[in-house]
Amino acid sequence: MIPAMIDLTLDPAMETSREMIKWLGKEKLRPIGIECDRNEAPPPPDHPFFKEFMDMGLGAAMSREFLKPEDKDGEKPKAPSAAVPGATGTTSHPGVEKKVKNAARLRMIILEEAAYWDHGMAASFPGPGLATPPIMSMGTDEQKKRFLATYEDQTTPKWGAFGLTEAGAGSDVAAIKTTCRKDGKEWILNGEKVFITNGARAEWTVVFATIDKTKGREGHRAFMVEKGRPGFRVGKIEKKMGIRSSETASLVLEDCRVPEENLLGGEGYYQGKAGFKGAMGFFDLTRPGVGILAIGVGRAAYEHARDFVKENYMTGRPLPRYRKIQEKLNHMRRRLDVGRLLCWKASWMADHGKPNNVEASTAKASCAPISLEVTRMGLEIMADAGVRQDYLAEKFFRDIKIFDIFEGTGQVQRIVIAKRLLGLPSSQG
Repeated sequence: MIPAMIDLTLDPAMETSREMIKWLGKEKLRPIGIECDRNEAPPPPDHPFFKEFMDMGLGAAMSREFLKPEDKDGEKPKAPSAAVPGATGTTSHPGVEKKVKNAARLRMIILEEAAYWDHGMAASFPGPGLATPPIMSMGTDEQKKRFLATYEDQTTPKWGAFGLTEAGAGSDVAAIKTTCRKDGKEWILNGEKVFITNGARAEWTVVFATIDKTKGREGHRAFMVEKGRPGFRVGKIEKKMGIRSSETASLVLEDCRVPEENLLGGEGYYQGKAGFKGAMGFFDLTRPGVGILAIGVGRAAYEHARDFVKENYMTGRPLPRYRKIQEKLNHMRRRLDVGRLLCWKASWMADHGKPNNVEASTAKASCAPISLEVTRMGLEIMADAGVRQDYLAEKFFRDIKIFDIFEGTGQVQRIVIAKRLLGLPSSQG
């Protein structure tokens, strides 16, 4: 059972981080995100924003979160860049210490604020990205140092990627068909991964494959596959309905040879069902993050509709329509608060070392429909203005739909929750 008291206050690191992302979002993320949405293409890797991002010290903050201080040759963590309004320089930026107090909760604050301005751009930040959790949960100390040290060079933006999803093997990851077989001191990989965030620009990708399709979860292996390795190529960049500022690619492996030292955790790690458990375990960390990203987009839709009402209606008049608008806004706000608290609860449990599988899936399963409802109601409130591109309501509506799909669909999350409550095994998480 969870103690009754969970601290909901924001400490100085959280306040500083939120103000930093707020400034960055207003000045950079939203304008670039709107431009990408209109052009239906993500910003290229050489876009000036990514260099500015690194120059601000934000790239260091994001990558240092995953490297121990002793791996940095005695270099001390940096304070926030003075170039970023709201960064005082007196408080270390979140993630730069070996251990950060309330790190999971801090991540919730940063992700919500970034998604509020533009989720696609938030997903495009340079750094190891979605590949980090499997490396940290499955990799050896040598692998963590070798692959994550890539991001210590702050002169050039670099990305990482996570390759698990396949056509026909998205939420049911036990059904992956990408194969791997040992050949001397190398592994040979064949298959295709789809819908990979930052896949085309990543320096390396964590790729999941199976030694035997009939073994299901017990056959899983995870590899670090570097960009440019023979037999490893980008298939295509997807054209999407929403989050167009985020690059989504397919990756093809054709007799791609990977050295045995790139097998995450080494061969001993995969005795029994450890490989699949490794793949699933880090979802307990990432699913609340996906939930809070949805809340960020939903909050943007809510505030956009609220401000539209303030500017265009005399809501003090006793008209039934105005009363209904007020009721809708009230409902939207309450629903967003519920979703946020679910994510904070799951992150609080992670920060205190408590199992949070059910809470993580609950946050993910709840926040997507909450924010989808909120964005839909925003469109209804704004009426014909809601579908015009000179307003952002229709963009928020297109951006939010993906949240019920990636990182495990809402249906799958409900299966995970039910099976955990009943003590049953699950092939989805």
